[in-house]
Amino acid sequence: MARSLRTVIPGLSHHVYQRGHNACAIFACEEDYRRFLSQARESMTDHGVDAHAFTLMTNHYHFVVTPETKQGLSEAMQDLLSEYTKYFNRKYDRSGTLWNSRFRAKPIEDERYWLNCLRYVEANPVEAKIVATPEHYPWSSYRVHATGEPSEWLVLHHVYLRLGKTPLERQLAYRALWDADPVPDWWAD
Repeated sequence: MARSLRTVIPGLSHHVYQRGHNACAIFACEEDYRRFLSQARESMTDHGVDAHAFTLMTNHYHFVVTPETKQGLSEAMQDLLSEYTKYFNRKYDRSGTLWNSRFRAKPIEDERYWLNCLRYVEANPVEAKIVATPEHYPWSSYRVHATGEPSEWLVLHHVYLRLGKTPLERQLAYRALWDADPVPDWWAD
């Protein structure tokens, strides 16, 4: 049976995620997380994909990204995942696939869903009870959005930028969204 085609819409954000093969760990130490993020930055930049958010968990990852072209996302992810697998297999003296299946990419077609998706991605470590609050997890973009931590590669999305006129207003509004479920009705105005 043929694989179903992945729907990638240039200029539209996508929630991208994937698990390790048989739910195995894909990150074993801090160096692995750093290497994956470094390769993600390079791969996405090289293939015209704006990264807006991420969370790296022990056995899976999440990104919120916007590709410029239809092929850009697939090319960026192929580059990232193959390079990281080579690194991981060499380091841990293993062979074969590291990934459970093809990465998933779900288009994010409305602004309220975009904010809920951003919050979902960055809430993963809290939901998994790894940390009590998201700012304590080092492998997510939460602090970029909630506290203004600088990032050399993440691109602030226009939906996030609409949360306020200044960086501080946006950060305060984003933190307030964590107490609202779902994203409040005022966002549609």
